[in-house]
Amino acid sequence: MSYRASAALQGAVYQCLLADPAVAEQVGDAVYDAVPIDPPSGVYISLGPERVVGLPDSGGGAARHDFVVSVLAGTDQAAGFAAVKRAADAVSAALETTELTTQTGHVAGLWFLNARAKRVENSAERRVDLTFRALMDLA
Repeated sequence: MSYRASAALQGAVYQCLLADPAVAEQVGDAVYDAVPIDPPSGVYISLGPERVVGLPDSGGGAARHDFVVSVLAGTDQAAGFAAVKRAADAVSAALETTELTTQTGHVAGLWFLNARAKRVENSAERRVDLTFRALMDLA
């Protein structure tokens, strides 16, 4: 069991999203490691929470990482879900079709788990939270 690959996985996800042409078409370079204090005006991506569970049968070097990538509408995109859902589709496609390269360990598998589209509380802004599962192996 190990948490050692967490930062490497996050970096690989971030680089994948920045480099993907379909993602760039939807959000430009608006991919963030955290929600910005002053949200951009257009649609943007924020890497979110992660839950890591060690896999004890693996000999100590594997862990399951469930992580969230959020696609959010900035202030000028509050009219509806269309732009946010297009960007969420691009994020999902990028992560499902790109082989992620990490500096610590390797991604033994990556799967889409679920998505939740919702209106931001007390606002007309929209968001889609995409949850993925990665199996990280340090061996």
